[in-house]
Amino acid sequence: MLNLWYKNAVIYCVDVDAFMDQDGDGIGDFKGLTDRLDHIEALGANCIWLLPFYPTPNKDNGYDISDYFGVDSRLGTLGDFVEFTHAARDRGLKVIVDLVVNHSSIEHPWFQASRAGHPKYKDWYVWKKERPEDHAKGVIFPGVQESTWTFDRKRQEYYFHRFYKHQADLNIANPEVREEIDRIMGFWLALGVSGFRIDAVPFLIEDLANAETGGSPHDYLGRMRQFLDWRQAEAILLAEANIPMEEAGDYFGDGDRLNLIFNFPLNQRLFLALARRDGAPVRDFLEKLPEIPPTSQWATFLRNHDEIDLGRLSDEERQEAFAAFGPEKSMQIYDRGIRRRLAPMLGGDERRIEMAMSLMLSLPGTPVIWYGDEIGMGDNLDLPERTAVRTPMQWSSEPNGGFSKAAPEDCVRQPVADGPFAYAHVNAESQRVDPNSMFSVTQRLIRARRSAPEIGWGSCRVIDLGETSVVALLAEWRGGRILTLHNLGEAPVTIDCGETVAGAPVRPLLQSGIDIDRTGGACRIRLGAFGYEWLRVAGDE
Repeated sequence: MLNLWYKNAVIYCVDVDAFMDQDGDGIGDFKGLTDRLDHIEALGANCIWLLPFYPTPNKDNGYDISDYFGVDSRLGTLGDFVEFTHAARDRGLKVIVDLVVNHSSIEHPWFQASRAGHPKYKDWYVWKKERPEDHAKGVIFPGVQESTWTFDRKRQEYYFHRFYKHQADLNIANPEVREEIDRIMGFWLALGVSGFRIDAVPFLIEDLANAETGGSPHDYLGRMRQFLDWRQAEAILLAEANIPMEEAGDYFGDGDRLNLIFNFPLNQRLFLALARRDGAPVRDFLEKLPEIPPTSQWATFLRNHDEIDLGRLSDEERQEAFAAFGPEKSMQIYDRGIRRRLAPMLGGDERRIEMAMSLMLSLPGTPVIWYGDEIGMGDNLDLPERTAVRTPMQWSSEPNGGFSKAAPEDCVRQPVADGPFAYAHVNAESQRVDPNSMFSVTQRLIRARRSAPEIGWGSCRVIDLGETSVVALLAEWRGGRILTLHNLGEAPVTIDCGETVAGAPVRPLLQSGIDIDRTGGACRIRLGAFGYEWLRVAGDE
């Protein structure tokens, strides 16, 4: 029998070096993360996604890997990693890790051997004797990255890098490279992980599209999945794939390729809806969401470790989002995104932050939460590029937010020490004992989400209740029905769900004191400014 645990999971994303420092060197480590697993367990998440923790020159937050079979010495040892996975398992927490095999660091021994012309590794990367005329086409980081081809003096050829020049693209068309990727996956599965978040999937398979391999380049995703199923049947592949919806079938296959794909287009429509205080962008998108195989799943999110990519919005829509959430140039990045955390983007308005979190958790798919968003952490725009949203976790009002006993200047990144989001005001310790805090509200929301398998397993239908500021969704599965209501506007609204519930009793899942008017066959509910509610509609439970 298939173990589809991910369909009703809540995933919590952690950057190990910024979570908890136990040895006092200013850098988070696995011992510190293990010590704070109780926080994640108490929140209600049941899966942890780790950003890269491998040996690295660390020029791109660990995404430039120099050894796929080790742990960055700053973060601990392989033994510390195994202790962490065992401690997580003891708490019922699964662990997935980043699989970054589109590229490696140019300091990786493979690349060094390839540039030296080593017979085995000569073709492990993508080389050309002449730089293509369109070498600036497809640049991912405009203003930072000038080309996708860089000349190597030792080999006297150009190597391809979809991202920064210190990250050379591996030649996935080479079967030996694909075999090595299998070894990497097998190694970490043996050490206790339950799957992988695959970085940059469309770029990972683009070499296969250019090579004469026969068949679709997406077939490789099926081969990765097959290897995973052979080694550990319950393990998953979660893909970073910012793709248009019409391509989803190529990535999911018949349920035999990727298990989950981040729904980037939905994320962009969500922020447009929040900017407009109008639910139409979300409603319109969800009504056109393609059907996917029953064992496949979308992954939904508000924020992650990168910028909010608004590249699929029109120019006018993007400017709306910029004006609402990133009006200053310092808040924008790559001409397409916003490098801010959720709470400051929403002006610190707790009502709005909580509503956004509730809406994300109610969307069809598996929710993913970026560490610190559960307490409403802020950002540090003085840090370069995307590191603005990767500041140390704020545990208490102690120096460095309780993250480390090192001097502030020795911390991996500067903690948020000033302003309304400083650790003196926003921290986990104070919020855990406050029933009205962001942490407590998120905890209750996650509890509701995990008690409502209809959202993760079932179908989702958009309900028109006549109020454009409201997103109303009906999730149905095995006779159970969950109706979720979210008012994106600041004006209170009264809506009638009578036709949707058809006279059936309803039970609020979040606010026990909510007033529901059932006179005359109606089911009227008042939602305040940025109000929300989840209702279980009585039926065959």
